[in-house]
Amino acid sequence: MHALVVDDDYFVVTALEAKIDWASLGVEKVHTAHNVAQARDILMKHPIRILISDIEMPQGSGLELLAWIREERYNVQAILLTNYADFNYAQKAIELNSFEYFLKPIQFDKLMLIIRKAVERAREQQRQEQAIREGYYWQRNQAKILEHFWRKLIHDSASCGLKPGQVARAVEEQNLSYGMDDLVHPLLINLFPYDGSMGAEEKNLFDFALLNVAYELFRHPGYTVETILEYSAHNWIAVLRWSRSPDTLTIEKLCGSFIQQANHSLKCDACCTVGMPSRLDTVSEAFRQLLQLSAGMAKRRNQVFLAERGPGRADEAYIPPDLAALESHLDNNRPDAFLRETTTYLNRYSNDNHVATSALALFRLDIMQLVYAFLKSQGIQAHQLYQGKPNERLLAHSLNSIEDMEAYVQYLVQTAMSYRDFAGQSKTVAEEIKHYIHSHYGEDLTRLSLADVFYLHPDYLARLFKKETGVSLGAYIIGARIEAAKKLLRTTPLSVFAVANKVGYANYSYFAKVFKQETGMSPNEYKHA
Repeated sequence: MHALVVDDDYFVVTALEAKIDWASLGVEKVHTAHNVAQARDILMKHPIRILISDIEMPQGSGLELLAWIREERYNVQAILLTNYADFNYAQKAIELNSFEYFLKPIQFDKLMLIIRKAVERAREQQRQEQAIREGYYWQRNQAKILEHFWRKLIHDSASCGLKPGQVARAVEEQNLSYGMDDLVHPLLINLFPYDGSMGAEEKNLFDFALLNVAYELFRHPGYTVETILEYSAHNWIAVLRWSRSPDTLTIEKLCGSFIQQANHSLKCDACCTVGMPSRLDTVSEAFRQLLQLSAGMAKRRNQVFLAERGPGRADEAYIPPDLAALESHLDNNRPDAFLRETTTYLNRYSNDNHVATSALALFRLDIMQLVYAFLKSQGIQAHQLYQGKPNERLLAHSLNSIEDMEAYVQYLVQTAMSYRDFAGQSKTVAEEIKHYIHSHYGEDLTRLSLADVFYLHPDYLARLFKKETGVSLGAYIIGARIEAAKKLLRTTPLSVFAVANKVGYANYSYFAKVFKQETGMSPNEYKHA
């Protein structure tokens, strides 16, 4: 597989070539370009499947390049880089079907994960193209033909919608035995396998078990299951074709049985949303409505929702909780009362076990602002405290269900209170800072860097340290470094220059000056004394 890196900054291109382990990602050849014209020339000459491009370039933007790629119908997974978190850029990137929109400065470990996913998608695309070319679907598996047909129909319905004539042509092209007046019933299955089930670690086995359960339970004399496919991560769509008048209540009962079986056999929670039955020639609109309905509401787990009943109160305006009361709970160290009140609010605000995703996002914003303001008042830097995978995972899932939002709020509050308690023990914090300085004296140690490590405001950290130790933070760092330097000069054969660098001084002259101020002699004099 070939990749193309495009950036007008030579150093960025060089860093991407050197720091990304392309071989481990399955990329055999990496091409580079410094403007859009060079990139187009490479794309016309080489089988590029992965594109990593800067957006802002003086001789044409990455968005213009991607628009040209889509116009020329090159099958390329595009990852766009930019220095600006600009919504208009992100919106345009989405419109052009970019694989990912990534903000600089580049974090290579995260970019590696994105490239790996892009490579996986490109490989899947290659397999589909090869399968079509070789007639694989016709020769091997009729189910795969149907899955390909329905997957494309669902995808196109979600992105742009299909007219009856387009559906008819797709049926004819695949030589399927469908009539335009066939009655089709779409069903969306949302799974929550990330709470310890095998779906989190062994997805292939989980998916196999899921399909076995689904095909077994959805058997019925009144319809056939045309396909069950994964539309997006852990979100599946089943397509039923009725041989008689559609019966939504039957589907609702079967969905209830499926949820019970998912809880028992798959060890995970689930939700089912039953779409509106439709003729095949108008099924594109039914898919679009079902996906929009599901995306627009956060559901309580293990429930069945019927599209024909509508979203209920999910469309109503957001009514915030009692923010003053919640703030008081934080200020007065009542985290349990805070969580009880937010849970009560979510239970009261949700209707028919769901709430509008837009309203839930506003609720999340209010809670985050409360907690972040509380931490700021304690001298704690919330944006640093909540960095890392636990926060990223819970935040990403928080709009998936009401239970996910409850879990995220609980994490926010418990983490805040736990660290508030730690930060309140000033002697313990000071000792931890001292230990960190002695363990990392060779690194960049400043108020800002230590504040990042301990999630505290730099001014607050410096005041706390001096209050508990009687020594300023800067003076303590110098003392720790000079003590380390003295030990190295006495006990190792390292040169004075090497010792200076090892204890955090890249500038030897400055090191010698500080050393003499602290010891009364130069490093060379001390080494040979």
